[in-house]
Order: sequence, then structure tokens, then C-alpha cells
Amino acid sequence: MNKNSAIDVYLKLRFFSALFFSAIITVNLVYQATIVGLNPLQLVLVGTLLESVCFIFEIPTGIVADLYSRKVSVIIGVFLVGLGFVFEGTFATFLGVLIAQIIWGIGFTFISGAREAWIADELGERNAGKAFVRGQKMNQIGMFFGIILAIFLANIDIRLPIILGGALYALQAIYLCKFMPENNFKPVPIEKRETWGTMKKTFWNGLKLVKNNKMILFLIGIVMVFGMFSEGFDRLWTPFLINDFVFPEFFNFEPVVWFGIISLIATFLTTFMIEFIDRKIDMNNQKSVIKSLFCINMFLMLMVFVFALAFNFVIAVSAYCLIFMFKESFIPLSNALINQNLESKTRATVFSFSSQMDSLGQIMVGPLLGLIASVISIKMGLLVSGAIIILSLFFYFFAIIKISTKSIE
Repeated sequence: MNKNSAIDVYLKLRFFSALFFSAIITVNLVYQATIVGLNPLQLVLVGTLLESVCFIFEIPTGIVADLYSRKVSVIIGVFLVGLGFVFEGTFATFLGVLIAQIIWGIGFTFISGAREAWIADELGERNAGKAFVRGQKMNQIGMFFGIILAIFLANIDIRLPIILGGALYALQAIYLCKFMPENNFKPVPIEKRETWGTMKKTFWNGLKLVKNNKMILFLIGIVMVFGMFSEGFDRLWTPFLINDFVFPEFFNFEPVVWFGIISLIATFLTTFMIEFIDRKIDMNNQKSVIKSLFCINMFLMLMVFVFALAFNFVIAVSAYCLIFMFKESFIPLSNALINQNLESKTRATVFSFSSQMDSLGQIMVGPLLGLIASVISIKMGLLVSGAIIILSLFFYFFAIIKISTKSIE
């Protein structure tokens, strides 16, 4: 095995993982809402459980990758993610879906961080950056073909992309056992390993940094608000379309096929938006990035309201595609803004703290939005999720004032 074989395995893993995962996720919420028959609260609780599992198991699974083997961690993770979806597609009950989230959520934490750490070990840090970029491109291509695959398979049986996609995802573990090289792995020293103590230290260090830097406070607040909004919306938009609208009778497409088409359109729009951001926005200009994020969040909020109040299918779908585009555009801009306000020695701590706050926002508010959707209406749950974004607009407003008056600490 040489470096070329390592990068080949990495790129194939990124492509096929995205292909199978995208095929599953494209129809997964439709499956949960229609075949399993989950109500809005149950749909959100499924997401909350998944987020909680990932939050809890990120540390113990990370220890496997740091102490024993990156390769073993990735192989275990790939197998469990696939197994979880096979389980979900096989047992169409609320309990079955919950158990599946635990299985594939744990699997995801085995992959998280270990895959990129493995390729960085094999290629060296100087070559890893290019590998990550190439991997992301393969990921996008895989997602595109995964959506097309989901449309084709779901038209036969909605369970097919979930079960088949999960099985193929898991089978990647066999390929990795045989072809994934691990020549440069060295166990991480005890003091540098991710442990619960490290996680606690990160949290408290993050609080200290936020307390002493108003700009970081604003940015972490924005991330947490985004987490509060996204968990509810991501789980409610699918049942809202299914329950409140009549799908067009075009070529006798089943609703699940329409969801695949919607995903394709949203993905295309996002690709163009990211390219526009890359070309037109100066990522090194703090004020420019903040103003761009302010506009994105304002339009995001408006589109959520339009989506929730839409009176026909075309308006609702158009609004959703724009919502998806704005949501995906938020990520690179917010990361760039956070990065601008950090010193090298605190960068990892603040990014980890930011991730924790995003997860906590989802865990805390998601069930409440699900309860509102179940007790009152899904439309009300969506409207409340959109209203939550208003909080982030205040953070942006104060951040702009700070920059304008040059009084940011």
C-alpha cells in the first residue's frame, strides 16, 4: 500500500458513503411520516434522540480512534450506520425508528473525526488539505446521484432506498477491512485525547472566552439560535407538505418522488449560491460577512413564514428550496466569521464550544416545537421556528454596531 492507495480509498469512501446516505435521507422523513405514521412530536423526538446520542457518544467513540485505531473506528462506524438504517426500514414502528437512531447515531460518532484523522495520518498534514477538498467534491457528486437513486427506488417501494442503501453502506466495511491502509497511526498521548474531562474543560474554557470577547458571544449566540430553529424545521417541513397540500398528478408521480425532485432543485440552488458567496463576498472582511449573514438570516426567516403560510404546492416548494439554500449558505459564512475572531491557540476550543451550543440548542428547543406542532398545528410549529430566527437578527445588529463603532473587545 502507498499514499495513492490511501487517497483512492478515502475518495471512494466519501463518494459511496454520500451516495448511499443521500439515497436514504431523501426518503427517510417521508417514510417516518407516512409508513411508520409518526406525528409531529414523535418526528422531532426522533431527531432529538439522534442529536443526544451523537452528543453523548462523541467522546467514548473518539477514544477508540485515538487509542486503538482510526481504521477500526471508521469500519465499526460504517457498519453501524448501515445497520441502523436497515433496522429502521425493516421495523416500521416508533420504537424501531428510535432504536435505529441509537444504532446509526453511535456509528456516526465512530466515523466523525476518525476518517479525516486517518487520511491526515497517511498523507501527512501538508497533503491532507487537498484531500479534504477533493473529498468534499466527491461527497457532493455522491449526494447528487444518491437523490436520483432514491427517486428511482422509492417509486418501486419507499422502504427500498432505506434498506438497500443501509445494506450497501454497511458492506463498505468489508471493502475497508481489505483495502484501507493504516501505516502511520500512532496512539494519541493521554493528555491530548478527547475525554469527558476534555469536553468539560472545553465547555468552561469556551465560556471564559465568550465572557471576555463580545464578538465571540454574539457569534456563539447566533449558532445556538440556528440550532434551535433548524431541529424543529428540519423535522416538520416534510409532514407539512404531505398533510397540507395536494401533490401534482404529473406522470402519476408518488409524493416520495416529488420529495426527491425537490431535493435535486434545492441542491442545485445551493451549489450556485455557494459559488456566488465564494466569488462575491470577501471572507476576510468582518463587516461584509456579518452583513451577508444578516441578509441570509432575514430572508431565511421570511421564507419560513412564506412556506408555513403558503396556499399552494408550488409556492410551498419554492419557499422550501430557498430555505434549504439559505440554511446551507449559513455554514461556511458563520465558520469564516468565527475563525476571524480567534487566535490560533483558542480556535479549536471555540469551534468545539460552538458545536456544543448548536447541539444543545437543538436538544432544548426541538421537543417544544414538536409539541406545539402536535397540540396546535404543524403550521404553528413552523411559524414559531421561523420566529426564533429573529433572535439571531438582534445578535447581527449589535455585532454590526460594535464593528462600526470600533469598540469590539
